[in-house]
Amino acid sequence: MIGEIDEALRSLVKASDGIAADIDIALDAPTKDWAARRNAPTVDLFLYDIREDVRRREFGFIESRDERGVVVSRAPAPRYFKLSYLVTAWTQRPDDEHRLLDALLRCFLRFDAIPDGFVVDTLAETGLPCSITIAQPPPEDRAFADVWSSLGGELKPSLDVVVTAPLSRAIAYHVGPPVTAGVGASFEAMGFGSEDARFEPASDED
Repeated sequence: MIGEIDEALRSLVKASDGIAADIDIALDAPTKDWAARRNAPTVDLFLYDIREDVRRREFGFIESRDERGVVVSRAPAPRYFKLSYLVTAWTQRPDDEHRLLDALLRCFLRFDAIPDGFVVDTLAETGLPCSITIAQPPPEDRAFADVWSSLGGELKPSLDVVVTAPLSRAIAYHVGPPVTAGVGASFEAMGFGSEDARFEPASDED
């Protein structure tokens, strides 16, 4: 899942009209050492946090049906995970970085979810969308300044892009074939008037 989302975001940026084709796209942590080695205009998509979206956790099963509409298997509902990316622009001049960030902002605002053409492999297993949010306030337990402090770099303008993706639990329970024949039963009545239950009066000899 994570690798597919990395490639989907990279492809999304490359396909954007406002971003030059010769700009490098990296997935590295933007540390001081990395910034010092950078020698070309770069967009960095750094994955810095992964956590489950527990508000969307579902219980129960999802049914799979064949072409006749018959249930053939049941699987647990997928879990949703939020992947947070620190998106930064790196050039020689701050105004160029701001223009590049503007293009990135417009790029991600175009989509509420990763387009179907970029949803492949494990992302496509559930058939559910991978939503995208951008520049939302961070959770109370996380601040962007803390992220930069952990990286040992200097604070600079950035975009927070969060992809919420469903992940199949790879568990399926197969269902047996439906019952097609009815259950039959036969009963033999016993009572007055039947040969097996005749009433005979007692003889005088008894």
